[in-house]
This record gives sequence, structure tokens and C-alpha cells, in this order.
Amino acid sequence: MADPPSPSGGMTPAAMAVWALVALVGALGWGVLALSRGEEISAAWLLAAALGSYAIAYRFYSRFIARRVLRVDKSRATPAERLDNGVDFHPTDRRVLFGHHFAAVAGAGPLVGPVLAAQMGYLPGTIWIVAGVIFAGAVQDMVTLFFSTRRDGRSLGQMAREEIGPVGGAAALVAVFAIMIILLAVLALVIVNALSHSPWGVFSIGMTIPIALFMGVYLRVLRPGRVTEVSLIGVALLLLSLVAGGWVAESSWADFFTLKPTTLVLWMVGYGFLASVLPVWLLLAPRDYLSTFMKVGTIALLALGVVIAMPTLKMPAVTDFASRGDGPVFAGSMFPFVFITIACGALSGFHALVSSGTTPKMVQKETQVRMIGYGAMLTESFVAVMAVIAACIIEPGLFFAVNSPAGVVGTTVQTASEAIGHLGFSITPEALAQAAKDVEEASLLSRTGGAPTFALGMSEIFSGVIGGAGLKAFWYHFAIMFEALFILTTLDAGTRVGRFMLQDTLGNVYKPFRQVSWKPGVWISSALVVGAWGYFLWVGVHDPLGGINQLFPLFGIANQLLAAVALAVCTTLLVKSGRLKWAWVTGVPLVWDAAVTLTASWMKIFSDDPRVGFFAQRDKYQSGIDAGKVLPPAKSLDDMHTVVTNSTVDGVLSALFAVLIVVVLADALRVCVQAARRPESVVLHEAPYVESKIVAPAGLIATAEEKAELAAAGLDSGGGRVKEGVTS
Repeated sequence: MADPPSPSGGMTPAAMAVWALVALVGALGWGVLALSRGEEISAAWLLAAALGSYAIAYRFYSRFIARRVLRVDKSRATPAERLDNGVDFHPTDRRVLFGHHFAAVAGAGPLVGPVLAAQMGYLPGTIWIVAGVIFAGAVQDMVTLFFSTRRDGRSLGQMAREEIGPVGGAAALVAVFAIMIILLAVLALVIVNALSHSPWGVFSIGMTIPIALFMGVYLRVLRPGRVTEVSLIGVALLLLSLVAGGWVAESSWADFFTLKPTTLVLWMVGYGFLASVLPVWLLLAPRDYLSTFMKVGTIALLALGVVIAMPTLKMPAVTDFASRGDGPVFAGSMFPFVFITIACGALSGFHALVSSGTTPKMVQKETQVRMIGYGAMLTESFVAVMAVIAACIIEPGLFFAVNSPAGVVGTTVQTASEAIGHLGFSITPEALAQAAKDVEEASLLSRTGGAPTFALGMSEIFSGVIGGAGLKAFWYHFAIMFEALFILTTLDAGTRVGRFMLQDTLGNVYKPFRQVSWKPGVWISSALVVGAWGYFLWVGVHDPLGGINQLFPLFGIANQLLAAVALAVCTTLLVKSGRLKWAWVTGVPLVWDAAVTLTASWMKIFSDDPRVGFFAQRDKYQSGIDAGKVLPPAKSLDDMHTVVTNSTVDGVLSALFAVLIVVVLADALRVCVQAARRPESVVLHEAPYVESKIVAPAGLIATAEEKAELAAAGLDSGGGRVKEGVTS
């Protein structure tokens, strides 16, 4: 297949000057970060480095991939157009779909992972977040979305089975589904922890559901195509619900909205099921779109706050923990564990599930995969950069007091102050007590998981611009609620993606399941998916060492192993579709990701350090049982036995996942070599070409040429199907 000619018309001198300035800003930011030698520098330089890099990457690299590598075709009908059934397949305005896709992929990862990785310093995480998203994460999302769109929205596992073969495909199906259930249960646990006993959060987030239902009906029935109109109404209602949440928390209704963790689990399972079976235009897409205003708006204001307040980065560029590997937040050296801890924001396998799940069934035009796939991932990466800033502008002593377990810092401000001193940093007991008092918390010690630290940094930035120290508590609790909203949108979309994946898999045995809108298949598959992650969540809420808590240590590695599957499928499809010379686009990040994740898997299985290796941890606690000792975090001998079981299960699953991924990679390599040697033997499962009758812009803002096409077709800026008798 010959490459299409390059787009006509080069950049104007003015455009060249603008892009040269953007590149200069980014280069200055990186230069300042690289040349600092221990002195505190403004967080604005980190912001400049990231934004400059993102702009250049989107304008040039993503455009090169879309036009030269993928050869997107605006004349080709997408599955949303060809198979439109108003339930799962539905051509969706690109602006709404961007919001849905971003909200679906941007979960806990970009908020939590970068915060935890900050124990290595601000520089390692920042470099991986920016370079990783440009060359790996955003590429994976866009290419997966493109190939799934070409295959009627097939799931990642099913594409692996059809394009790689039965052996590698079967390994991929098992690995992908098992990993997905773990990821969903972990995300759900984070939400439960954030919303339990929080009437403000429960009310505000609960109100997004009826608001989304109203927006869905408004956009489809009452005022079709009026995206700007419904957006303004939705945002106004969202802001009202946020303010009203504060009122509710102080009113007699507070008890009604103060839910226990077990009650939240039941509500979340019910919501996940409904979001999976209802028409996508009615609840899922408008709710995710609505959430995006909250997510992007808050992060944009946070960035503006950094520019205005100019906080300095107090964490060193690189700490000693990066080389020693004995950090109190998590054990392990910088390679490979920084790249495992920071997943979403740089490279995340979960994104490939959404890019081969809900989104390809709603894309209006192939040309939109660049904006939705690459653009949404860059936006999430920016969230991760803001998380790094939030973690690194607070005092390192406070950072480690918050993120270190009680076994390290103790339970009082005095013991914490002494422990932080032994780590090489300093903070007084009075400062620790004052930090908790400022945000109206009884204590900030050992508030592990990353979310409280992000909230602290966010309150520091916002209070520096609006309200001063008096509003720190408000901004802190606002941030906690914001994080829960951030994560919930990933859970509902992930459940629907799981339903698609399970239907694809069961369709190999009983063909009606492959019809993704077949009602019995929809209900059965949705119930199985929510039942699976709901079970692990329920047990985890009841038992601090059971359920999803048992599998939590697998989260990072499992997610990155999933990315290896996605990149292997993408590379195989590039080779099979005659794009061998461009296979490096996904092949290089695949090699890097495989090296990182398999190294991490090897260390988690075989390391003799009980803080790193699962089986070493098992041996340590078994020895404690034999000696009749109780070791933390266990509080009894029964807990000790549970830790032994958990470590054994985690070690076995780590080995199993690694073996499955090696099988997928080996089979994918075999298929690629065969396709390169004998192109005539290649069989692709691509849907046949059908001419598109939809006219719609490729980006958020229509170009002059696209505006002319829309006008000729009698359509507004949202685009749509060309009316009979009207030619473009």
C-alpha cells in the first residue's frame, strides 16, 4: 500500500514562529529542571517543560502517525455509523466523545501514581510522564482505537485472538480479563475509601447521575445537536450540586447521605450494572462528558494557580531512595519501579480496554481518532504532571509523614518527627500537628495511597491564590471529593468495557453473545463483570487483608503487562496491514514496556528482599508464625496466616501473568515474521469498506475547509449524517 501524498501547504512564517516559541518555552523548562543543583526552583518551570512538549508532540508526532502510519480515511464509515443501534453503537459528537473517553481513562492512576513516585524526587517521574505519554501511552491509545474502529469495535482480547492466533489469543483473553477485574476492583476500593462517611461527596457525585440522564435526553430528544447549549446547562447544574453538597453536609440531611463502606459497595455495584446496560447516550457518555468539565476545569485552574502563586519544588530533583531502593513509601529501585508506579499519565494498559471498548463504537469519523486517542491521553498526562507538582511543593518531611506506613513513622507526631529525621529530612511535631489542623483533620500521619497528599498540594496552591490559610480546609476536602469523581467515571466505563470483552469471549463459544446489544447477553455479561469486581470489593471492605486488598499489590505490574498486550497487538496489525516500515512506532515502546514489566515481575517473584519479593515476604511471615511472633501489619496470628496466603497468591499470579504475556509476545513475533516474509499469506479481520455519509470535523475546532463542508451539507459544527439530496 502506497503512502498518501503529504498534506498540501506548509506552515506560514507566522505559524513557524509560534511553534518555534512553543518549542523554546518547553526547552527552557527542561533546561532549568536539568541544570538545577539542589536549589529550590519554581514549579512553573516543570509546567512549561510539560506543556511545551505536549504541544509539539500533538502538532507533529500525532499528525505524522495519523496521516502517514495509520492513513486515516474520512470517507470510510465507522462502526458507529454502519451499526448504529442507539444502545452501544451510536455516532457521538466528537466533543462529547472526547469528554467520555478522557473521563473513562483518567482514573486513580494520574492522581496517585505520580504522588507515590515522588519519593524518588520530582525529576524521574516527570521525565517518564512526559516522554512516556508522547512515545508510548498516547500512541497505544490512538493506534488501538484506530484498529478497533476498523474491526467493528472489537475488544483487545478478541483482536488478539483473531489477529495473533488461538494460542497467543487465548493467553491474551485470560490475562486481559483477569487483569481488568483486578483493576476495576482496585478503583472501586479507592472510591469507597474516599466517599465513606462523606455526605458532601456522596451527594455531589450522586447528583451527577440525574444530571447526566437529563443531558442525554436533552441532546437526543429535546434539542438534538445542541452540544454547547446542553454543556452550559450541565456545568451550571454540576456547580450547583457541588455547592449544595456543602449545604447538605451541614444540614439535617447529612446522616442520610453519610454511607458506610458496605452500603457504598452495594450502590456502586448497582450503578455499574445500570451504566453497562443502559443506552450509551443516556447515562454513560453524558455523565463522563459532564465529569470532564469538572476534571479538566479543576486541573486547568490548578495550573493557573501554579503560574500565579509560583510555588517552589521543595522535594529534591532526585532523592537517595532512587539508587538505594529502600524508600518508605514503596521498596525497590528507580528501575523498574518508577515506571510501574506511574502507569496512567505515561502508559496504561487499561486505556487500551476503553480504546477497544466503548469509544470505537461511538466515533463519527476515523479522522477523529487522533484528537480522541492521542489528545485525551496527553490531557491525562497533564493531570499526572499536576500531581507531581502537588506532591513536591509540600515539605518533604510532611510528604513522608503522610505517605509512610505506621510501621515506619509510628502513631504520634513525636515518633513521626524522629522517623522522618532518620530518613534524612526534618519536620517538627508542631509542624505536623499544624498541618493537620489547617485542613481540619485529626491526623495526617500514614494517610497512604497518594490521594491525601494530592489534596494537600492542591489546597496549598489554591489557598495561595484564593482565601489564604483560612480556606485550606475547604480546598483540601474539595480535592478529596474531586478525586472520587475522577475515579468513578473510570469504573462505569470499565464495567461496560468488561461486558463487551466478556461477550466477545463467550461469542467464541455461543455466537449470539457476539451481538453486543443482544439483551440476554448484555444482562448476563454485565452481571458477571460487576459480580466479579463487586465480590473482591465486598470482601476487601470487610477484611483489611482480604478481597481486593489481597490483590492490590498486583495493580501496577498487571496494568503495565496489559499495555504490553495492547502494544503487541498494535505492532502485529501494523505489520500485517503492510505498514512494516512503521512498526517501530509501537514496537519500540513495546520493547521498553516488556523489559520494565518483566523485570519487575522477576523481582517480585524471586527477590530475597521481603519488602519487594512476594515469596520472600511469605517466608518472613511463615518464620514469624513458626516462632510465635506477630509482625506488622498483622495484629494476630490469624492475620499472619492471611499475609502468608496473600503473598503466595500474589507471587503465583505474578508468575502466571508474566508467562501469559511471554506467550502473547512470542506468538505475536511469530505472526509478524511470517507476515513480513510471506505478505500474500496474511489474513486480516478488518471490516469491509463502506462509504461514509457523515460529515464532521476531525478536531475540537473545525478548520476552514471543514466549515465549508459542513455548510455545504447543511450541518452545524457538530456534524452529522448528510441529508438526502444534499451533497457536500
